[in-house]
Amino acid sequence: MTPARVTEPALLSVENVTLRFGGLQVLRGLSFEVRAGSISSLIGPNGAGKTSVFNCLTGFYRPNAGVVRFLGQPIAGMRPHRITRLGLARTFQNLRLFREMTALDNVMAGLHCRTSSGLVSAMLHLPGQQREEAASLQAGEHWLAFAGIAHHRDRAAGNLSYGDQRRVEWARALATQPKLLLLDEPAAGLNHDEKERLIALIRRVREELGVTVLLIEHDMGLVMRVSEAITVLDYGQKIAEGDAETVQNDPRVIEAYLGREED
Repeated sequence: MTPARVTEPALLSVENVTLRFGGLQVLRGLSFEVRAGSISSLIGPNGAGKTSVFNCLTGFYRPNAGVVRFLGQPIAGMRPHRITRLGLARTFQNLRLFREMTALDNVMAGLHCRTSSGLVSAMLHLPGQQREEAASLQAGEHWLAFAGIAHHRDRAAGNLSYGDQRRVEWARALATQPKLLLLDEPAAGLNHDEKERLIALIRRVREELGVTVLLIEHDMGLVMRVSEAITVLDYGQKIAEGDAETVQNDPRVIEAYLGREED
């Protein structure tokens, strides 16, 4: 007799989440889960509510109803920096880099959630603060190398190509030591070769670092290649979920993207 398989609890659980802005209902009783160790995607037409989901997960929006659990802990309404410290990091659809700062300094900025030296230690340059600064420098260089842009460490982020700026943002997110990495439109603006490197990087993040990945993406070719689980939104509600083949052949998904044929 084959023993029953034990199902791992979800790393992230979204339960009946509703989000409204005035009379506009952006999310409608949305529920889905992200399993630890998976590469998952959240897709849907423009205006489906995908980025609003990420904003609810990371503390930028507070849902009007429902529960968001990360590592089994309710996080809806928690401040963004506390959510980051728990191990949930994100990138943004529109780059949010310090353009005048170097690539290395941008990545080191992501390490502040993991440091403990206070203002007095920094002002007096006390030994503990010096050790943390040296460790942050080493970590920043490590994550730039992981993202493939160590050679740009001393260049101002604003002077880098768009693709390399994306990599700086990914390195900064990884520097926070996430357990779950949210990527918002990571392939936007990338050429074919850059997208191939992105796919390789996403897989390395999971395989080498053990980090779970959830991405929003409009490039369906990329989504279908990397995703093991896909959740589809339309008008703020879930219309389908499953693996790539299941989602591709779901008539509700086809209708959401292509419209309904007239009789």
